[in-house]
Amino acid sequence: MNEAIQERELTDKLLEALQQLPQAHARLATGSVRPDQGRFDAEVTLDLGGKPVVLVVEVKKSIYPRDVRDVLWQVQQFGMLTRIKDLAKPVVPMLVAESISPGAKELLKRENVGYFDTGGSLFIPAAGAYVYVDKPPHKTIAKSIRSLFQGKRSQVLHALLHERGQWFSVKSLAELAQVSPATASETLTALERFDWLASKGQGPTKERRLTAPGAMLDEWSKQVLAGRPPASRRYYVPSNEADALTGRIAKICEARDLEYAITQEAAAQMYAPFLSAVSRVTCRIAPGRSAEAAVGELEARVVTEGANLLIIETSSHAEFLFKERLGSVWLASPVQVYLDLLRAGGRAREMADHLRRERIGF
Repeated sequence: MNEAIQERELTDKLLEALQQLPQAHARLATGSVRPDQGRFDAEVTLDLGGKPVVLVVEVKKSIYPRDVRDVLWQVQQFGMLTRIKDLAKPVVPMLVAESISPGAKELLKRENVGYFDTGGSLFIPAAGAYVYVDKPPHKTIAKSIRSLFQGKRSQVLHALLHERGQWFSVKSLAELAQVSPATASETLTALERFDWLASKGQGPTKERRLTAPGAMLDEWSKQVLAGRPPASRRYYVPSNEADALTGRIAKICEARDLEYAITQEAAAQMYAPFLSAVSRVTCRIAPGRSAEAAVGELEARVVTEGANLLIIETSSHAEFLFKERLGSVWLASPVQVYLDLLRAGGRAREMADHLRRERIGF
């Protein structure tokens, strides 16, 4: 779409949203372009319940945290110019876009910069005319964020969290995450828009380092809680102790050369003890005949209640990345265990918080 047409359409949508506010009247001012001082895309005069406000508008297609940093100074300068022109009216610099990420919205609120997106979110931080309408992220942003935490891209994120603080070239990160260099490069480019990475160098020698592991894991947690839980089956195994059952699983899987990893409460208890006892063992196992044979050897029977074994069939290798061996047992990585605990719900959420605080550390 032509940039001028897009600016006009988004400005029209802003005016429409402003007109729908109670006791509001908005009009587009003329003369927004200032050749001697640069330009902003629109100037809107808003009367809200008798309170006049000038909105100095910059239009973008989409806005992520990195975009906020890049345009913040420019938009605030425009606000100063308009304030000089009309000291009687408060001025609010404002970003308007088709989609604005949640992180970008938080940054804009912190800096008292207004925003509007076509999902319906609206923020005007004016004295006496404060407006805050919060709507879910636009589907474009939501889809873009969701895709980061799925499939091969999630392996890149997992690698960055596992080796947080380390500098990576695209090639070295691709090798660690077991993905193609193209996937690693695309994922890093997407992550930079969230301001979660630092970078140094240029071209083939460029390296990145994760600087906001907590923020990235927070967003991954939100995506996990919003998504569907993985397919699983519940069993009862004749065994009174979780430790004994875990040991049997390890022995049987290794004898059959079957990839597995203990997760959820049983794994968290081994990483960072929290409960006096664990009543259920959860295990990720690669599906297939070997998995069925292993379940049969455990003498496990399917149940709907009273399960002491939960099997999560794991077709993707991503969930087995960075697993750790404690004694004779393979555990899913601390990050994977944390995410699996969030999916489990109930008191498992408390255990997830404990694991993150004591073992993950961010």
